[in-house]
Amino acid sequence: MNVTLRQMRVFAEVARRLSFVRAAEALHLTPPAVTMQVKELEAAVGLPLFERSGRQVSLTTAGEYLLLHARRMLAVLKDAEDAMARLKHVEVGRLDVGLVSTAKYFLPRLLVQFREQHPGVELKLHVSANREQLVALLRGNEIDLAIMGRPPKDLATRAEAFAAHPQVFVAPPDHPLLRVHPVTPLALEREPFIAREPGSGTRKHMEDFFARHRIAPPLAMEMPSNESIKQAVMAGMGLSFLSLHTIGLEVRSGLLGILDVQDAPIVRSWNVVHLSGRTLSPAAEALRYFVLEHGEAMLAAHDAPLMVGPNDPRATATLSSA
Repeated sequence: MNVTLRQMRVFAEVARRLSFVRAAEALHLTPPAVTMQVKELEAAVGLPLFERSGRQVSLTTAGEYLLLHARRMLAVLKDAEDAMARLKHVEVGRLDVGLVSTAKYFLPRLLVQFREQHPGVELKLHVSANREQLVALLRGNEIDLAIMGRPPKDLATRAEAFAAHPQVFVAPPDHPLLRVHPVTPLALEREPFIAREPGSGTRKHMEDFFARHRIAPPLAMEMPSNESIKQAVMAGMGLSFLSLHTIGLEVRSGLLGILDVQDAPIVRSWNVVHLSGRTLSPAAEALRYFVLEHGEAMLAAHDAPLMVGPNDPRATATLSSA
């Protein structure tokens, strides 16, 4: 086939987003330019790669097969670029960083500091709705580094913990349980809960807590967004279980309260993760070291004042307790 790497890159981006318009925005091209590249690729292959129905786009069987090869080709090309960068000992080029949606509340602050020290690195963030989507990006070699909680067990990765990740029970500011210290897990069983969707790490940790204490609070609603959950809790629709990193503004403003639940907060850890078989570029190594060195101090300083009670020892939860 007489195809170009440019065509394969455009095809892979359209396949990932299932949208010619969003792919054009990501590639800094016009939609007609993206359409032309895909049409030229389809002509070279001799098969349609996408099915189009109005604004809906889906891959054909041929497109699904070609996407597997396209991702491999682009991953090999990225490895070659990284190898040349290592030989030149330079920290330049594009760095693809994947993160679960909860990490978007703190990672940009770290990346601003990183860019000040490494201005030659172009950062591209891939924000996944939940853990499962982020693992798929890792598996597909679409990102250099991932910022996540639980590393995948079914994928060969190197995971390094860099900061504590407290998760807490939250309530609207007038909820009577906010005046109870401590709240027993049994007291939660009568309260409706608004939860993240299945596949979310936060959802799993909440369910693990309920299972350990043998309670089954009613599930009032599922939502795929921390922001939507916060709005629902503030409206009085129920309680929830969220990352402490996501609620700082609402707690400081008096719009949400943190419940003093026995055996909470649940303190896990944040990890910086990459495929173990992949050699990192100098830029990726620089970001990895930066996150490991600065991540814990920044998060501890940001989150400690939010914890229950000014003298609560949990306010100083660090990575050592994760």
